[in-house]
Amino acid sequence: MKNVALALLFALCLASPAFAQTAAAPAPANQEQLAATLRETRAAAERGDANAQYELGKMYARGRGVARNDAQAFAWFRKAAEQGHAFGQYYLGLTYERGWGVAQDDAQAVVWFRKAAEQGNADAQYFLGVRYIDGYGVPRDEAQAVVWIRKAADQGFASAQYDLAGMYEEGRWVVQDDAQAAAWLRKVADQGLAPAQYGLGMMYLNGRGVARDDAQAFAWFRKAAEQRYASAQFNLGLMYKNGRSVARDDAQAVVWLRKAAEQGDREAQEALRKMEASGRSK
Repeated sequence: MKNVALALLFALCLASPAFAQTAAAPAPANQEQLAATLRETRAAAERGDANAQYELGKMYARGRGVARNDAQAFAWFRKAAEQGHAFGQYYLGLTYERGWGVAQDDAQAVVWFRKAAEQGNADAQYFLGVRYIDGYGVPRDEAQAVVWIRKAADQGFASAQYDLAGMYEEGRWVVQDDAQAAAWLRKVADQGLAPAQYGLGMMYLNGRGVARDDAQAFAWFRKAAEQRYASAQFNLGLMYKNGRSVARDDAQAVVWLRKAAEQGDREAQEALRKMEASGRSK
């Protein structure tokens, strides 16, 4: 069985909003509604309403109801941020971090992430923690990274919870603690994140941080496998192949091993080859 290796910051992309994505063209029935929303939002934004300024920034950033315009998005996020709007501050931090509509500036990104984080914004708390890990815009400080990532995790922010689980599993910047790793993995797994479901399955399979329980391992592997997570598909296939916590079923073993193999999982490819050689793949 493969051992779980929770890669720190694996879930970073999950935390980032679809900031730079252009919205799909609206259906004709929605075009009038979008136009009305834009007019109302712009009018409120021009009156100084911070939430409207933030919303108008998002519309420009995503090309929703207007042509995408990063410079306009930046301008409106800044107006909202300067009024203390936490999400406006967070998004302004993102514009500086990514260089969208403004020159890329890690130090300014940190300034605005911090302002939003100190207001309790979980997105900003997580991104600020990440900045302390990579040292962009702020000196590296693992202790501060843990502080901010934990704050986001305590608010249910899945990426932060997943990274915190990895820290506890690996003993990176915290005292190694399998029970804590498993506890945080469960919180993320319950939110449907496939890598966490796989990781929790491995904890149950190996009895790390939880009592060993093959049935629970099987259940979590299946959840991740059904989301096309190759390592989970491989382990699920092996459980069917070996009859571990489930009746031995070569047909199901082949189904799941093949799914993993088709995604390039070499161990699955080798296991499938051996089953074919022994006549168990029919």
